[in-house]
Amino acid sequence: MGNVTAQTLTSGISLKTSWRDYYEITKPRVVALLVLTALVGMCLSVPGAIPWQILIPAMLGIGMLSSAAAAINHICDERIDSIMGRTHNRPLPNGRLSTKNAVTFAVFLAIAGFIILYALVNPLTAWLTLSGLVGYSFIYTMYLKRATPQNITIGGLAGAIPPLLGWTAMTNEIHPNALLLVLIIFTWTPPHFWALAIHRKDDYAKVNIPMLPVTHGVNFTKTQILLYTVLLFIVGLLPYLVGMSNWLYLIGAVTLNLGFFAYAWKLKFNAGENTAMDTFKFSIIHLMALFVVLLLDHYLLPVS
Repeated sequence: MGNVTAQTLTSGISLKTSWRDYYEITKPRVVALLVLTALVGMCLSVPGAIPWQILIPAMLGIGMLSSAAAAINHICDERIDSIMGRTHNRPLPNGRLSTKNAVTFAVFLAIAGFIILYALVNPLTAWLTLSGLVGYSFIYTMYLKRATPQNITIGGLAGAIPPLLGWTAMTNEIHPNALLLVLIIFTWTPPHFWALAIHRKDDYAKVNIPMLPVTHGVNFTKTQILLYTVLLFIVGLLPYLVGMSNWLYLIGAVTLNLGFFAYAWKLKFNAGENTAMDTFKFSIIHLMALFVVLLLDHYLLPVS
């Protein structure tokens, strides 16, 4: 009787919380940032308002495929997640969600997202978004992450394409300005992720993942972060220099990139216990704010 009651209670708890487990494996905060950059790509691709007939299915499709990629990442990393302190309580290694259900969920999201983009937006956007899923879920997660300390530098391209997806959703073409937005995120990704990798160095070493701080040391990684923030500063000026944006973006980009550089400088030369994590957290704010400023500049000071 006691066992039956315990099982019933356990099942009740599982049913009550299962939707949160599915939600968690989609990495909603990461996907929200990706969808924001896709939205900015949409807005910058046209001079006027975005037609809702494209906006809604494009955002939904990109979001679903990005969520599917995140879920596949959870599935592929279940073993190492169970060992790492940061991730051992995720739904899959914790046992709250079965691998079979997670795979079914990821496949559903991927197929549904692709169909929405293909049928209601355009085939180019659908295939590009699917290529991003393949790049992140399989090329990065299953191979690069375990093969080279430059994993995030190479694999970061998959996470950098949402602005291009937003642009192609509206125009059905790959434009140089869209690729410039991709370049910004591509340059931003290594210092963003390496700051977290420094903070979690012992975890990555424990599971034999060759992150840069593990293979080349923390000091070398700090130098790379600092150099990348310098490169990001230069790349961040390009939208203004090519006439894509106006002075509002220029001020915002200079301010935000100087802030990122300041964090990287402190991390390199005067780091405290939490400096690496503080740098990681600021990098998220940095990218979000940079794209919001791009959006404001586009509508408040349209380039003639």
